[in-house]
Amino acid sequence: MAKSGHRSGEEALEMSVEAGNHGDAARLDDDGRPRRTGTMWTASAHIITAVIGAGVLSLAWAMAQLGWAPGLVAMVVFAAISYYTSTLLAECYRSGDPVSGKRNYTYTEAVRAFLGGAKVQFCGVIQYANLVGIAIGYTIAASISMLAIKRADCFHDKGHRSPCRSSSNPYMILFGAVEIIFSQIPDFDQIWWLSIVAAIMSFTYATIGLSLGVSQTISNGGFRGSLTGVAAAAGVTSTQKVWRSLQAFGDISFAYSYAYILIEIQDTIKSPPPSESTVMKRATMVSVATTTLFYMLCGCMGYAAFGDDAPDNLLTGFGFYEPFWLLDVANAAIVVHLVGAYQVFCQPLFAFVETRAAARWPGSRFMARELRVGPFAFSVFRLTWRTAFVCLTTVVAMLLPFFGDVVGLLGAVSFWPLTVYFPVEMYIAQQGVPRWSTRWVCLQTLSVACFLVSVAGAIGSTAGVIDAVKIHKPFSGY
Repeated sequence: MAKSGHRSGEEALEMSVEAGNHGDAARLDDDGRPRRTGTMWTASAHIITAVIGAGVLSLAWAMAQLGWAPGLVAMVVFAAISYYTSTLLAECYRSGDPVSGKRNYTYTEAVRAFLGGAKVQFCGVIQYANLVGIAIGYTIAASISMLAIKRADCFHDKGHRSPCRSSSNPYMILFGAVEIIFSQIPDFDQIWWLSIVAAIMSFTYATIGLSLGVSQTISNGGFRGSLTGVAAAAGVTSTQKVWRSLQAFGDISFAYSYAYILIEIQDTIKSPPPSESTVMKRATMVSVATTTLFYMLCGCMGYAAFGDDAPDNLLTGFGFYEPFWLLDVANAAIVVHLVGAYQVFCQPLFAFVETRAAARWPGSRFMARELRVGPFAFSVFRLTWRTAFVCLTTVVAMLLPFFGDVVGLLGAVSFWPLTVYFPVEMYIAQQGVPRWSTRWVCLQTLSVACFLVSVAGAIGSTAGVIDAVKIHKPFSGY
């Protein structure tokens, strides 16, 4: 990334000439880059891949901590906030004119263009630290699902009371090895097919979880659960009730924490007409409506099926044992989905590091020379650094395999700054919203309210992580 974060049209054209595109200007966009081909449907696939993730599996547990009334309200409110701030962010893809203004290729570049100063560094630290955290969380979730397949088969053969214990470490290593291969796909434009496959997988396991919840509810003879969730009684102290309720907000916010990759997704949409912001808003509406419906169905039916005993992971906590083969299909779909979701979330981080490195060593053959094989592009630098990144996230995941607690903490820490604060501040700067005007006050009130919720969720999730650390042995895989 250039130090100023800006490139003139001439500089962009020079870059495209060096890349061998000088003889075919018709294949270039207004910034001199290869013509973008994304549509509302491919953008929706990217978003759904990012949104319907492992977080959906913890929503039944979150509902159990909050109860029917607060749980439903929380999911609707988080969905509405995420959609609204995403529409604000869509307006910030171009600086100045919404159709012909300068493009901001990444979330951080948009922050630099509209806010600048220390806020750029703050955004970068929060965004990329969160992306690292999500990579770790997805490695944990994938290994748990792979382990669940083995355990489901074991329970089926040996009975539900058999311990069927096994380490998750080999599965984390296997997942990391697969991600090393897929991480050699250079950018978003090249992984649209992976996003579509991942989106299909997410619908597959969410539908299976929903179906099993409905089946269990019918078998129970009605809905379980209460208006206020788990009661502070035997086995659950008043303090634990508070911490778990706060962590539940973190889990729900994680399910809707995806705004920080929207600019990168919007940068794949083909040039106007219509404008990229218009297409992105439509894609966001389709995606959020679809995912919210699935979230509410999965979370509600999981809670209805198990009540206050809902596991923190609906498909791997073994609230269900049979049909074991259907659980295997669902968990296999989770793994395939997480392979794609890992790449969708990590591509912005990969692009950031590689752009900065290219700017630092512009003539280096170590950086520039590559071998292309289908969608893969192998270079010494990309292979070295991306492999090192995947290995690092895998090792950390082996140290901290706490799915529910990690999910809640990631969601709480990232939701306010990346989903609310920066989109609101950038929109205010772009539109020139007057300070203390009605719109300004409403936007700031929304930001402050979400900040308080994020702090509460972070406190609850941190307490959960501390409790988990006390009983866990690093690298044990249990």
